Amino acid sequence: PLLLCGLFLCGCDTNVAAGPRLDNHQLYKFSYRTEVLLDRAGGSKTSSAGYRITSDVSAHLVWRDPGNKDDQLIQLAMSDVGVESLAPRSKRDLLKGSTAESLMGKGPLGALTRPYMIHLRNGKVKAFYSYREEPATIKNLKRGLASLLQVQLNTGKVIENDVSGRCTVQYRATNGQVTRTKLLETCQTSETGFTTHSQVLGVSKKASSVTSFTLSDGFIESAEAEEVHILTANSRRSAGVKVVSRQSLKFVGRAAGPLEVPGKDVASVVASVDAKLAAVGVMAEQVKSQCKGCPTLVEHWQANKDQFEPERLSKAMAPRSFLAFIQSIRKATEKEILSVLKSASKTALPQVVDAVTSAQTPASLDAILSFLNFTDAKGLVLQERFLYACGFASHPNEKMLQSLLDISRGKIGSSEIKESVVIIMGALVNKLCLKGGCDSPTVVQVKKMILEGPESTEVEAEIQMFLLSLKNSLLPEAIPIFTKYAESEVGAFCTIALSALQRYDTKLITEEVKSMVNRIYHQNRRIYEKNVRSAAADVILSSNPSYEHVKNLLLSIGNLPHEMNKYMVSKIQDILRFELPASKVVRHAMKDMVSHNYDRFAKVGSSSAYSGFMAKTADVSSTYSLDILYSGSGIMRRSNMNIYGASSGATLHGLQVAIEAQGLETLIAATPDEGEQDLESYAGMSALLFDVQLRPVTFFKGYSDLMSKIFSMSGEPVNVVKGLILLTDHSEVIQLQSGVKASAEFQGGLAIDISGGMEISLWYRESKTSVNNRGALVVTGNVTVDMDFVRTGMEVSFETEASLDFITTVQFSNYPFLQPHREYLTKYESLPSGKSSVSSKGRKQLVPGSEFPLHQENSNMCKKVFDSDW
Repeated sequence: PLLLCGLFLCGCDTNVAAGPRLDNHQLYKFSYRTEVLLDRAGGSKTSSAGYRITSDVSAHLVWRDPGNKDDQLIQLAMSDVGVESLAPRSKRDLLKGSTAESLMGKGPLGALTRPYMIHLRNGKVKAFYSYREEPATIKNLKRGLASLLQVQLNTGKVIENDVSGRCTVQYRATNGQVTRTKLLETCQTSETGFTTHSQVLGVSKKASSVTSFTLSDGFIESAEAEEVHILTANSRRSAGVKVVSRQSLKFVGRAAGPLEVPGKDVASVVASVDAKLAAVGVMAEQVKSQCKGCPTLVEHWQANKDQFEPERLSKAMAPRSFLAFIQSIRKATEKEILSVLKSASKTALPQVVDAVTSAQTPASLDAILSFLNFTDAKGLVLQERFLYACGFASHPNEKMLQSLLDISRGKIGSSEIKESVVIIMGALVNKLCLKGGCDSPTVVQVKKMILEGPESTEVEAEIQMFLLSLKNSLLPEAIPIFTKYAESEVGAFCTIALSALQRYDTKLITEEVKSMVNRIYHQNRRIYEKNVRSAAADVILSSNPSYEHVKNLLLSIGNLPHEMNKYMVSKIQDILRFELPASKVVRHAMKDMVSHNYDRFAKVGSSSAYSGFMAKTADVSSTYSLDILYSGSGIMRRSNMNIYGASSGATLHGLQVAIEAQGLETLIAATPDEGEQDLESYAGMSALLFDVQLRPVTFFKGYSDLMSKIFSMSGEPVNVVKGLILLTDHSEVIQLQSGVKASAEFQGGLAIDISGGMEISLWYRESKTSVNNRGALVVTGNVTVDMDFVRTGMEVSFETEASLDFITTVQFSNYPFLQPHREYLTKYESLPSGKSSVSSKGRKQLVPGSEFPLHQENSNMCKKVFDSDW
C-alpha cells in the first residue's frame, strides 16, 4: 500500500522532497497547543505564571507549481479554540469557566478562526496571506503556527524569515528526526530596545530555541518547539526572570478535502480564492499595548509626590517611586510633563527634574528644556540636576548632546553651570562613542570643541573645565593633551591630566606617556607638589610598569619629602597585600636589597594607602581604596576615596571623592614642603560618580576667604551630589516563535546624597575632613505578556539602604550597622473586564555592616589628635 503522503513528506513521490508537501484533495487534521510561562530565573513551577491556547488545525493544498512539487500554496484554519491558565494557585483562577469567545470577544475569535494561506517553497515560508484589518495579536498567532511548519529535511545552516524575524537556523537530520536550532542572537527585527552601557549595572541575556520534528516512514508525526529567554540583573543574579514558550503540533488524521485551484502563479490563485487576502509578511507586527484603567501622569504624581521630598531620599521607597514615575513619564506628552513640573513643590522639584531627564524620551527632553531657564543664575540647583541626569543617562541620543551644545553656545547666567555643561558633554561623547556614534555630526562638533578648548583660552577655570570634559570623554585623541598638561606649572592641571590618564586602557599608555610620568615623579625637569608626584606614581603603578620603572620608584623612597616617603611605602605594601595588577613586577623588583631594605621601608609618618573588599559575592565584587597624604606640618594635603564594582570581567568606578588642601601652613607657622612655598590657600573637593566626573566644589580659595570660613564655619558639610539616578535601564520586546510578544523592563534606581567638608581649628590645631554617603538602591525586573484578551506578568526586585561616613581625623562612624536587604516577587494576571489576580511574596534579611580597615598609621594619627601633649 502507498504510504500516507503527509503534510511534510510524500513517500509515493520518486523525487526527494526538499520540505513539506501536501496531496491534492486531502484535508489534514492536527491538534495544536501553544503556551507561555513566566518564572524566576532559578524558580520552580510553584512560582510561575502563564496561560495556554489550544485549537484544532486543518490544512489543505490550494495550488502547486506544476514544475516544482515543493512550491505550494497551503490554506490553514484554526477551530475549537480554548484558553486556560498554567499558573498553579490555591486561590481563584481568572480563566476558570471562561470560553474563548467570552475572553477574546466574538470579533477577535472570528478573526483567529478565519482561514489564511502560506506560500511554502522548499520548506520555507515565502509569503503569508491574511486580512489587513485583523488585530495584530491575532495575525501574530497565525504567523506563529505558520513558522512552526517551516522545516528542511537535510542537515545544514540557513537564513530564514519567520515570526521572530530574519534568523540564522541550524538543521540536523538523523534517522527520522529533524532538529531545528534557531540562533536567536542573530535575529533581526524591526523592534529595537535599549540597554545600559555599563556591564556591571546592565542585564545579561541567555536565549535558546529548539524545534524537534518526528518522522515515521517519511511522515512527520509531530513538531515540538521550546524557546527560553532568561534575563538577569548583573548586580544580583537572583533578580532574574525566565520566559518559556512552547508549541506542539500533532497529526490526528485526514479526510477528503477541496481540489487544487488552477492558476499560473500564487498571486492570481490567492486573488481568485479571496480578493481580500493580502500578503502581510511572516515577520511579526508591532503590537501597541494599551493600559486600561492606568492613571495619567498627573494622577500618578498626585498619588506619589510625597515620596519625592528630600527627607525620603535615604529610604528605598524613594528610588522605587522614582522608577515607577519614569515609566509613567515615558508614556506622557510634553504638555502633561510640563504640568507636573509646574505643580511640584519647591523641595520636590529637583527630584522631579531628575526623573523627567532620566526618562530620555523626546517629549521629556522638550519639556525640561522649555521649563529651565539657563539665563537665570538663581536656577542653578535645577539646572545642575538636569545636567547631572544627562551625564548619568543610560542611553543618551544625539539630540540630548545637541541640546547641551546649544545651551553652551547661548547665554548662561551662572559660571558654575557653564562649567558643568561642558564637563557633562564629555560624558555624553563617551557614551555615544561606545554605542558606535563617534562619527555622528553633533559628536564630531563637540569633540572638536573640547579637544581644541584648552588651547583656545588663557583663563585657568576654562582650561580646567575643558580638561575635565576630556577626562569624561576618554577620547584617545586627548592623551597627547593630557601628556602636555601633566607637566604644567599649574598644579590643578597636572592632577586632572594624571588622573585622566589613569582611566585609560593601559594599551593606550605609550612609552612616551610613561616617560613623561616618570619625569614628573622623579622631578627631572622641575620641582612638583607632593600631590602631583603621588598622582604620577599612581599612573606609573597602574599602567603595566616595567621592572626599571618600579625599581627607580623604589630607589626614590628615602629621598622624598617626609610624608611622601611614608605614603609611597604604604602604597607599595598595599599593592603587594591586595595583589593589585602591579604586584608581580613590584615583588620582582623588591628582590634587590638595594631598593628593598630597612632604611627605605622603615620610614615613619601618618600618610597611608589601603585597599580592601567591601563585598564579594558570586555576582559582583566591590572594592574600596583610601589614600591619605599629609604635609610635613601634619595638615592633610590630599584624601582620595574610591569605590569600584566588578562583574563578569567589567569594572565600574562607582565613586571617587577627592579632597585637597594647600597653602595652610601659615595658619600654624609651619614651613611648607619643597615646591609648595608659594601656593595659594585652597581647599576643595572633586567627585566622580559612576564613571562620570562632576564639577569640583571649592570650600575656600585665598587667605581672606579661608579666614572668613574659619570664623563662620558651621561644621555642616557641603553638598556634592544629591538626587535620584537611573543606573540600570533595559527595555526590549521579545518576539517568541509562537507569535506572542513579551515586554521586558529592568530598571535600577539610586537615591544618593554625598556631601563633604573640611574644618580647621586653630585652637586644637586640627583639620578635619569628612565624606558622608547616604544611599538607597532598588532594582526591578518586569516581564509582561499582553494578548489584549489576557495579560500576565512577573516582577522581581531587590532593594537596599546604606550609609558610609568617613571622617579623616576621627573614625568611621555608625559602625557596625545592619543593612536591610529585601527581595520581592509579584505575579499578576488581568482581564479587560476588570478581573485581576495578584500574588506577591517577599523576604527580608538584615546584613551585618562591616568595618573596613585602614593603614595602622591612620590610627596612630587619630591618637595624636586626642593627645593633649601633641
